[in-house]
Amino acid sequence: MTSHQQTRGGIRRGAIEGLPVVRRNVAGVDLGSERHWVCAPAIDGNGREVADFGATTAELIRMTEWLRERQVASVAMESTGIYWIAPFEILEGRGLEMLLVDTRQLARVPGRDKKTDPTDCEWIQRLHSCGLLRGSYRPSGEICMLRTLIRDKANLVAERGDWVRRMQKSLDQMNVRVHRAVSDLDGVTGMAIVRAIVAGERNAGKLAQLRDRRCRKTEEEIAAQLSGHWREDHLFSLRQGLKMYEAIEEQIGEYDREILRRLDEMQREELRNQGPPAVRNAQKAKSIRKRGEESMREALFRMSGADLTSIDLLGVETVQVVLSEYGADLSRFPTEKQFVQHIRLAPYTPSTGGKVMKKKRPNTASTRVARAFQMAALSARHSETALGAYYRMMARRKDGGIAVFATARRLATLVYRLLRWGQEYVDEGAAAVEKRHAHVCVSSLKAKAKELGYHLVPSSAPLTAAERVTG
Repeated sequence: MTSHQQTRGGIRRGAIEGLPVVRRNVAGVDLGSERHWVCAPAIDGNGREVADFGATTAELIRMTEWLRERQVASVAMESTGIYWIAPFEILEGRGLEMLLVDTRQLARVPGRDKKTDPTDCEWIQRLHSCGLLRGSYRPSGEICMLRTLIRDKANLVAERGDWVRRMQKSLDQMNVRVHRAVSDLDGVTGMAIVRAIVAGERNAGKLAQLRDRRCRKTEEEIAAQLSGHWREDHLFSLRQGLKMYEAIEEQIGEYDREILRRLDEMQREELRNQGPPAVRNAQKAKSIRKRGEESMREALFRMSGADLTSIDLLGVETVQVVLSEYGADLSRFPTEKQFVQHIRLAPYTPSTGGKVMKKKRPNTASTRVARAFQMAALSARHSETALGAYYRMMARRKDGGIAVFATARRLATLVYRLLRWGQEYVDEGAAAVEKRHAHVCVSSLKAKAKELGYHLVPSSAPLTAAERVTG
């Protein structure tokens, strides 16, 4: 047993027994909603001390000073709920090396004493001093601030979409079929019609005159869909939905301006007055200009030093998600396989006793990037690019879901190569991929036929006399 002794700073514990210590100047923290328990080496270097601190900012600063008195260089803590965020950021901001540990790592190591808050922090400190803990990936402070903004903006975009659906429901209940008249209710023509209805216009012909010149349907075709019975309760709901939609639109604009300001602060000096290369795909370039995303694309290029939109299927919003979650420095991942595995796009089939178990993956921040890549991969179905050909090839071999997953994984590898090694993306075209795939298929068929004692002959080649006889 180890001896315990009360000290001015806390409770002194005995020396660590058993496992070899590889690093002594480390601490462990067990987090709670009201109090945090901390274990660190004693001031005189003999044994360890345990102390508890409140969850207020003043107490966290006092915790920092307590750790500095004991010359602690690295601190490990569990990723418990959201309680770890404030202590982590305050300690990291004062120069301490922080290690955020997955709670499952601690549970799997045998030899733990009875679980209490004081013994938990001792256990964390002991494992950390023995080099048995591995920290979770966390980007730099600048990237974390950018990540917060883009995540909040994504929530607003989802909320905006919900209010669009509510407005469409109100219109449907009045049999005003705006979504049949135009492709998107929240497009230029759709929103112009909705605003006119809210302002009091009921004439279908006048509403159809608000048609944008780029609409495929004529005014007569649009007007035929815009006659309704205009019930007051549905009009009131439509009016409130439009107010909420416009308020969220304004908030999204403010977030965009703040994101641009943050990106401007993070841009590289050598790229300050340099713009990204032109988008090679004319249709993609037109789409970026139409959405007003060119300034964001330029800011992301100056921050990362690479134009990720040069990769087919990747738009500005997808690039935003990737760079805000991981940043431009992927040196933490030595290989592309490790990067792909971290964002959970590597094939994963757990099994036990030869039986495949039900897949259950934790919902972590890395899944945001995986979802963004998968949403981008969905657009590959009709794309006349190498990625589009790869998607269709996988869909024929397996199914659409696996094709999306495989294409998303390929997008992740292309992003890694561009950010990590500067390897530019070059589209070889759909025809080249399909030709190479056909060659592989023919080679495989020839090998199988030879194995069975047959010889494959192209259908265009004339048959010999012997082949005609055997046929």
